Amino acid sequence: MIDHEDILNIENDIIGENDEDMIYLPQTIDYLDIERQYKQLMFIHEAAIEQVTAKLNILKGEFQFSNDRNPISSVSSRIKSKESIIGKMQKKGVPFTISALMENVKDIAGVRVICPFIEDVYYVARMLARQPDIEILEVKDYIRQPKDNGYRSLHLIVSDNVTFSNVCRGVTVEIQIRTIAMDFWASTEHQLRYKKDTDFSKEAHDKLKHCAELMAEADREIQNLAGDFDLDQW
Repeated sequence: MIDHEDILNIENDIIGENDEDMIYLPQTIDYLDIERQYKQLMFIHEAAIEQVTAKLNILKGEFQFSNDRNPISSVSSRIKSKESIIGKMQKKGVPFTISALMENVKDIAGVRVICPFIEDVYYVARMLARQPDIEILEVKDYIRQPKDNGYRSLHLIVSDNVTFSNVCRGVTVEIQIRTIAMDFWASTEHQLRYKKDTDFSKEAHDKLKHCAELMAEADREIQNLAGDFDLDQW
């Protein structure tokens, strides 16, 4: 099991320490300036996503051909949109600078791994922790301690070493690992909660939380069945 370490080291070689080193981000209305500011930053994080997903797909392929079953059902990824990044910085109340962005928004690059069983989630996390060029910076276990709305998933903030033409740089990536049941609930909840022009009532919140509990109970029962068939042994 991965130790839950609260490590918040940021790549100092790409973050200016002094005010004069700060590069101020443009406002959302200035689309061309945003594109110019984000071009290199997005490329760096896209490169990290390619490396992390490649590692996961290699592991998935290995289990496909050399084991009776696979702990990885699917792997997907995304780059956080400019609007989401700026919205998150506004919510945190941090200045619109590149240094503040790198320090406060750790999920610019995101990878999602879907697993059949709960134990598979932690097994995949352990395999990632053993990768020599991946460092686990932070662990948030929303399976053992779900969010108030019932959300469950294991979140890892990792630093992946990406080698460019003349430098090797650690780039942060958020990896979400969850079961099929957890992903079904999270995807459905997002569709309902963020539907445009709709107020999300306490009644709807409570119903969704109840559904999350039902999904969690189903996950536990399925995990027990996996144990009965010796599918939880690696």
